Amino acid sequence: MRIAVVGTGVIGASWTTLFLRYGHEVVATDPAPGAEARLRAAVTADQTRLTFTADLAEAVADAGFVQENGPERPDLKDEVFAALDAAAPPGTVLASSSSGLLPSRIQRACAAHPERVLVGHPFNPPHLIPLVEVVPGERTGEAAVEAAMRFYRGLGRRPIRLRRELPGHVANRLQAALWREAYSLVDRGAASVADIDTAIAHGPGLRWALLGPFLNQHLSGGAGGIAHVLEHLGPPMEEWWADLGAPRLTPELTDKITQGVAEELAGTAEAGLVAERDALLALLLDAKNRTDHL
Repeated sequence: MRIAVVGTGVIGASWTTLFLRYGHEVVATDPAPGAEARLRAAVTADQTRLTFTADLAEAVADAGFVQENGPERPDLKDEVFAALDAAAPPGTVLASSSSGLLPSRIQRACAAHPERVLVGHPFNPPHLIPLVEVVPGERTGEAAVEAAMRFYRGLGRRPIRLRRELPGHVANRLQAALWREAYSLVDRGAASVADIDTAIAHGPGLRWALLGPFLNQHLSGGAGGIAHVLEHLGPPMEEWWADLGAPRLTPELTDKITQGVAEELAGTAEAGLVAERDALLALLLDAKNRTDHL
């Protein structure tokens, strides 16, 4: 398939790597000076099927799927999607990688075919992390949703379909809930930044990498499963909910968090940390793919 990648920053380059690895032809476009050189330096796949053009209309003219990755600015999204709507073949899905804008808002710029517009939000980096959140807008047709789900599955991704538009979709909202309490614990002086990272990375985060919150709870309940957990731990959990913090990102709290991260990273080469993270992610994903249930 011929895929158009619109916007070739970090997310666009990662999508491009994934599309090429799965044998697709990619036409990338980005108006920024030097965009093609940066893209080719970032892509870690065979680039013989990769072409670049600064002309957006040319990039999408024959595309079977469009993945847009522009800045999270409504005015720019309006401009880009109006152009995409005019130039892409009528049956081609227009998917935005937006992590915050709602698809119904994005559709407003598409007078001709709003029914093929949706959000296909990846997790960074898309060529490694399998999750894609497919979010239809008020005017998105079922055919476009089904086509997007098939497309992402064909790339070895694990797409989920949202039944309701929400700011931040699903996964970012779940992350935000954790960050909110993590920031609150720092703000209250209950734990250091490093200790909170340790608590997650060497505790529940290990299980969360394998199963989600509901199945993890279910398996912790023994023979009674999640029903037993909710019966016996539900009341104290409600008490914990009532005690969760509601921090504000004041300059003082921002300084605490920034300083805490600096102290945690002291003497650590960040490039090496990223390389180790990505290498272990690849090993973990490979291991999960070889299981029957994970």
